[in-house]
Amino acid sequence: MELKDWYPWYNKIASAFNFNSYEDQRAADILSELIQNNYIEPCVIKSFIQNKPVLVFGAGPSLEEDVNRIENVGLFDKSITIAADGATSALLEIVNKAPNIIVTDLDGRFEDLLSANKKGSLMVVHAHGDNIPQILNYVPKLTKILGTTQVEPRPRVYNFGGFTDGDRAVFLAVEMGAKMISLVGMDLGRIIGKYSKQYVKSKKRKLLKLKFCKKLLEWLALRTKINLYNLTSHGERINGFKEVTPEYIAKIS
Repeated sequence: MELKDWYPWYNKIASAFNFNSYEDQRAADILSELIQNNYIEPCVIKSFIQNKPVLVFGAGPSLEEDVNRIENVGLFDKSITIAADGATSALLEIVNKAPNIIVTDLDGRFEDLLSANKKGSLMVVHAHGDNIPQILNYVPKLTKILGTTQVEPRPRVYNFGGFTDGDRAVFLAVEMGAKMISLVGMDLGRIIGKYSKQYVKSKKRKLLKLKFCKKLLEWLALRTKINLYNLTSHGERINGFKEVTPEYIAKIS
């Protein structure tokens, strides 16, 4: 992701949500310092993802059904799994599997994030102005961390593009050269899944975030030659992502 291509999106997002770019940058600086003795390089993430089929799990209302469908066709064994924050809890609860990679801004169930991390999940932790308290509290308890930001990169903290945990996971998979990417539990509609953020201050604000997520995914689809699929059972159509079944992905993986 070229930053010159990302910043117009960031400016739109910051304006829509009244984000403070100074606080976003301060969060990136704090994260950079905190992980200096406990970080991983992007090449570690790339070694997992490059030229491999990837499943990206969102925390939408279709997630439970989708996880069971994927388990039934053995797709977990054929794919690298990336969970967007709260989707980690679903994987642990439903199929007792820790994802290979977790993309999080630390507002999901931290006990589940920590449990998965201890089981081997690599952590891609995002810094923004609203999660500085979580960064200070939770990051020292985690291991194998790659930092991300939505503003200027810092040592150990990168900007691969993306806004919500779900679309940032897809941006990451594209950046790291996945063979193909399939969305799971990525509804992006008007119903908030039970594995999404534990406490939502404003449903209107949350739904606006999902709209941006959809727009960003559709924009990204125009910029990559990687095959993109959508396994979500009941979600919104996402242009550029072919709607298929888990059985189809299992055959071509």
